Amino acid sequence: MPPTPPPTIKAWQFTRGTGGLEANLRLNTIAPPQPKSTQHLVQVLACALNPVDYKPGEHPVLGPLLVRKPATPGIDFAGYIAVPASGSPLKRGQLVFGVASSPFGGGALSEFAVFEKETTVPVPEDVTPVDACTIGVAGLTAYQSIVPRVKKGDKVFINGGSGGTGIFGIQIAKAVGCHVTTTCSSANVELCRRLGADEVVDYTKGSVVEQLKKSGVKFDHVVDNVASSTDLFFQCHEFTKPEAVFVVVGGTPGFGMIADSLKRKYWPGFLGGGKRKVEGFFPKANYKDLEKLATWMSEGKVKPVIDSRFAFEQAPDAFRKLKTGRAKGKVVVDVALETHRNAWSE
Repeated sequence: MPPTPPPTIKAWQFTRGTGGLEANLRLNTIAPPQPKSTQHLVQVLACALNPVDYKPGEHPVLGPLLVRKPATPGIDFAGYIAVPASGSPLKRGQLVFGVASSPFGGGALSEFAVFEKETTVPVPEDVTPVDACTIGVAGLTAYQSIVPRVKKGDKVFINGGSGGTGIFGIQIAKAVGCHVTTTCSSANVELCRRLGADEVVDYTKGSVVEQLKKSGVKFDHVVDNVASSTDLFFQCHEFTKPEAVFVVVGGTPGFGMIADSLKRKYWPGFLGGGKRKVEGFFPKANYKDLEKLATWMSEGKVKPVIDSRFAFEQAPDAFRKLKTGRAKGKVVVDVALETHRNAWSE
């Protein structure tokens, strides 16, 4: 059973993003949060990091508008319910996972945090807390950008298959019966194949567009987890069917991303713009989708890929690892599994 929260707890917080979130994080002693009637108070065991945990807070213009300071980052979590939400069937001591309701300062990098009951789901018995905490943002992004938009037998192209979202995207697309082609570097080709990719395009060996054109495959659906260039979309008519939708998942918040989005959507095809439908994307916390992902994980259809684990005190180093862009899968912070296992008593 989780302990009763002590009078004070430890939480990683930042008040500014200049110079990088990792340089501004401080491990502060604060009062435990007070849950609303719709929220669970959770003793956090593990937290998986995502780019959205640092990108908004670091933006010099949008950061102060989007993130209330001091802020505790962390959206994805797994932990024990210390105080259940009013009317929830979940009980004190139940192991749960989910996502914070706000992507801007979600609060999971803390010994105790509050999470809405609509975004908090039981962890299946045969799934570990570390595995469960990786599902949230990346799993929802992959699921919602693929599953409602495809049917069995469709050919799906995922740009960026070895990152936090791509690893789930490959497996989820295969789980619903799709043929999957993805991109990655040479070092990650075998990883993507193990996850189920039917074809892997090594972007270090030449133009991705040219390699896709040479394959002769016409894709039914595209998910761009990288979004580093508009060129892939502007040329996607060369390797997609006319009815295909190009979903843009990646990108860094800011005016550059807004400009790229407008360019993709409104630059006319006869002037070199795109000739397929394009959609921006941001995941929505959804209980049923999280529950489905947990079931697939329990059944072995979806497996987490964990690049590295960091102790709670090493949270800034975990962000440094995430920001290299070279993590194979998820970066996890061990909040209480080992480092604070005996920090409180009943």
